[in-house]
Amino acid sequence: MIHAVIFDIDDTLLHSMSADDVLYRQAIRDIVGDVRFRSQLADYEHVSDFGILREVLQDNAIEATDEVTTAIQRRFLDSLSAYVENNGPFREIDGARQLLDRLRGSDEHAVALATGCWRESALLKLHTAGFNVADLPLATADDAMPRVAIMQTALRALPAELASITYFGDGVWDQRACASLGWTFRPVGPGLNGINDYHGEYAELLT
Repeated sequence: MIHAVIFDIDDTLLHSMSADDVLYRQAIRDIVGDVRFRSQLADYEHVSDFGILREVLQDNAIEATDEVTTAIQRRFLDSLSAYVENNGPFREIDGARQLLDRLRGSDEHAVALATGCWRESALLKLHTAGFNVADLPLATADDAMPRVAIMQTALRALPAELASITYFGDGVWDQRACASLGWTFRPVGPGLNGINDYHGEYAELLT
């Protein structure tokens, strides 16, 4: 039987959440002005780029037209590209690329990515950091707003019969989604007292 392993991206494969969040908020302000944000990302119902944007606009009584949404998305992507050009690529979480490569070569595992990012931004961050993900299923905010739906989209790209499903993520929203879906959750980073690197995780996934 095959074991599914699905990864978030920001602060799960890459040290990128802090910069991504700053650039995302600034892109919104650049287009619609000095809006109010909720105090924490976890305060939003749908922690994804489209989901948060819709709720920010609702909170500030701004109509979420296609023109506004597209302009914000484009400003964010341009800002992200400029950030990478000026600061270099985002750093991988130590051992992340090696683990992905080992899982790719395993007959016992199927791998996918599921992130709340927009697809274009996810690929930009991964590619500039040296990740080759062309052969991996990638579900993003372009596929759905709810985190659960994004994760289910990634799962549908994997074999139908699976012995287990493990999701690596850094946020409480990832943890909640896994609880809702009945998936095994592996926290990454200090926020949820998770792993700090991926050394040894391949052996852990075999147990």
